[in-house]
Amino acid sequence: MFSWMGRQAGGRERSGGMDAVQTVTGGLRSLYQRKVLPLEEAYRFHEFHSPALEDADFENKPMILLVGQYSTGKTTFIRYLLEQDFPGMRIGPEDTTDSHIAVMYGETEGSTPGNALVVDPKKPFRKLSRFGNAFLNRFMCSQLPNQVLKSISIIDSPGILSGEKQRISRGYDFCQVLQWFAERVDRIILLFDAHNLDISDEFSEAIKAFRGQDDKMRVVLNKADQVDTQQLMRVYGALMWSLGKVINTPEVLRVYIGSFWAQPLQNTDNRRLFEAEAQDLFRDIQSLPQKAAVRKLNDLIKRARLAKVHAYIISYLKKEMPNMFGKENKKRELIYRLPEIYVQLQREYQISAGDFPEVKAMQEQLENYDFTKFHSLKPKLIEAVDNMLTNKISSLMGLISQEEMNMPTQMVQGGAFDGTTEGPFNQGYGEGAKEGADEEEWVVAKDKPVYDELFYTLSPINGKISGVNAKKEMVTSKLPNSVLGKIWKLADCDCDGMLDEEEFALAKHLIKIKLDGYELPNSLPPHLVPPSHRKSLPKAD
Repeated sequence: MFSWMGRQAGGRERSGGMDAVQTVTGGLRSLYQRKVLPLEEAYRFHEFHSPALEDADFENKPMILLVGQYSTGKTTFIRYLLEQDFPGMRIGPEDTTDSHIAVMYGETEGSTPGNALVVDPKKPFRKLSRFGNAFLNRFMCSQLPNQVLKSISIIDSPGILSGEKQRISRGYDFCQVLQWFAERVDRIILLFDAHNLDISDEFSEAIKAFRGQDDKMRVVLNKADQVDTQQLMRVYGALMWSLGKVINTPEVLRVYIGSFWAQPLQNTDNRRLFEAEAQDLFRDIQSLPQKAAVRKLNDLIKRARLAKVHAYIISYLKKEMPNMFGKENKKRELIYRLPEIYVQLQREYQISAGDFPEVKAMQEQLENYDFTKFHSLKPKLIEAVDNMLTNKISSLMGLISQEEMNMPTQMVQGGAFDGTTEGPFNQGYGEGAKEGADEEEWVVAKDKPVYDELFYTLSPINGKISGVNAKKEMVTSKLPNSVLGKIWKLADCDCDGMLDEEEFALAKHLIKIKLDGYELPNSLPPHLVPPSHRKSLPKAD
């Protein structure tokens, strides 16, 4: 057990949830600096893959990276979430956003240019300085006092070019910048326009830069209200086919369909679908603060595994180099044989092929190095990382789970997230089992005359029908027995194994709710309780 874990146990009651978060963050930082960083430095990991992590990388708020071709609605999407403009925001049908903009919380509204931003130790962007002035002149931080940004930060990326524009050089390695952000953000959202599903060469390369970050990726099919239902089905199918060619994973990415801006829908046929999809996306974003510690832990594990593999590769190349003559020829041979070396190392150290860096990129980078200056394998450094992965990580994971139970649920609040949480515009308000909640009259009463006619054809005795007769009518709905069994339990208010005419009407109403595509309640809401049973039935939880 870590020494800082022992201190944490006694301090939890004194300091509360914030200190607990800082303790977990401190644990992650300590593990990285003591176990992983020495291995990275010994084998030049930072030159090949990713710069060393700093304190701000462990302490920053969850971040969302938005990526898409121009005019897919990235900036409008941020405006939709925040419900206010932000410094540097430009919206238009052409490629208006030509910079990376980090939208973050600040007490006063303003912006910070990239060159000043990368020297701020409190911001997690210091290592971006390696991309040079061409990038830094196209990078800025937009700060504003917005409730949403108290919980998350959002990175708006330039619109990805298509057609002839792809040939225009940006002056910096765009895909490398996206990869840098992808390694540090909590969610990557790819935006597509329902009218333009073309994945350009640059967009394809950008998506490939997210290799290894598949768990963070989500897809938004935006402007879906501008096509009808039949077209939308075709667009969705075409999108999945196009993504399947670029993203080489067996898992299907989650795609959210909707129109994410505060304007009237042009086509309202799929309004319910868009509302449900928006709520699912909101829930995914709102959960990010709660999962931030787990995400950082997961990223640390991935980084440690890559650092180990990198050490094996570099030390192998060092071992194979001759002492005296033929060094250049041997270097060229080893670079050419790198795919075979990968396979050999996989077998020797029992490492998954997915843990190895991309072969072509590694071969290109190795061209610039003198293999004789690489270090030989240092078992103690490898053992330290193995010990961390085997023992320390599981202990830290337990601590994180414990803190999640003790701390209040952290959710993103403000902006668009507050617009659908309360009141009549909450998703599902007045629909399904919630229909009639605000009405004095029993909602089932409007259809009860039709249900009564059916009831009296089922041979009621003393005003009630048996379970056998009720079943004959209920099974005509073709709902599975598990669903009909739940409806029976909800409708049989007095639990006597029979249904009176009000209970039967309620059963038919619940069947209708299910057939209309809504979920059944776990317990009967007060407004659905038949009037004659309201005094005798205990109040629902």
